[in-house]
Amino acid sequence: MPKVSDLFDVQYGHSLELNRLKRANRGEGVAFVSRQMGDNGISAWVEHVSGVDPAPPGELTCALGGNGVLTTHLQEQPYYTAFHVARLIPLVSLTKTQLIYYALCIKANRYRYSYGRQANRSLKELEVPPINAIPPYVASTDLDQFTGRDAPLSDDPLPRLDTTSWRPFTLGKLFSIKKGKRLTKANIKPGHTPFISALDSNNGLRQRIAEKPRHPAGVITVNYNGNGVAESFFQPEPFWASDDVNVLYPRANMSDAMSLFVCAVIRFEKYRFSYGRKWNLSRMRQSVISLPASAAGEPDWDFMGTYMSCLPFSSTLRNAANQFGR
Repeated sequence: MPKVSDLFDVQYGHSLELNRLKRANRGEGVAFVSRQMGDNGISAWVEHVSGVDPAPPGELTCALGGNGVLTTHLQEQPYYTAFHVARLIPLVSLTKTQLIYYALCIKANRYRYSYGRQANRSLKELEVPPINAIPPYVASTDLDQFTGRDAPLSDDPLPRLDTTSWRPFTLGKLFSIKKGKRLTKANIKPGHTPFISALDSNNGLRQRIAEKPRHPAGVITVNYNGNGVAESFFQPEPFWASDDVNVLYPRANMSDAMSLFVCAVIRFEKYRFSYGRKWNLSRMRQSVISLPASAAGEPDWDFMGTYMSCLPFSSTLRNAANQFGR
């Protein structure tokens, strides 16, 4: 097996301090790459530093220590680095997908490190697959599949969100609320139906099961129990909900965008509940949330839909509706 140093020239980065640099607007200036795990390692955008040339695009950066040790990213624009960030300069010709593959291979070694064991000396010695052993799916991966997904659904300007004019509405009057049904592990078999449980991520989806759906697409699930209490998700396809989840059937005709607006509002109620105070069915029916209101005092569903359609990434709402035949 080749080592990282067989494929990359491993160098220390610029070791710059962000508090000594002049900030630039996001997407402008030079990317500043730190040891953070998210956002491709870019923690800020800064103005060009006199006498310091940015590193060129097409290189990998690797965190040598900290909580994100060995987190590796492909940089696609000129960049500076903070302390304890390495530059991995390809010694051979590698495609974009191959560079990302090697970034993931390096990151897969994170379990070997901690705050007490950094990677500044051992990074070069890590073994990685040879180029001829890269799986075929790497070359066939479509890296542009999400291009344009950050666009809004509407070209209209984002309406002003003035919460001072919102009015209170009881959830039980806006929705018919039903409790999920218990399903034990012993009775769960792999299948195609989404099984929604009290998770706080992944839209509540724990797994797909062989049971028939008990709830239709186009409704909202709210966790009333567990660590994710009050997490609210819009469900785009028929599903089964666990008994830790309540299902909200809208009494009005609501679009996907309107439902997502309500989900966001419901999540703001999270601070009211805990393991000791669950958001059970009867309590949820009596709970009150504030929403934009029309002159007649009814929920202003049109405003909610318009607002959501003007947000970045809202163009994916149309794609989701087409995917699930709605």
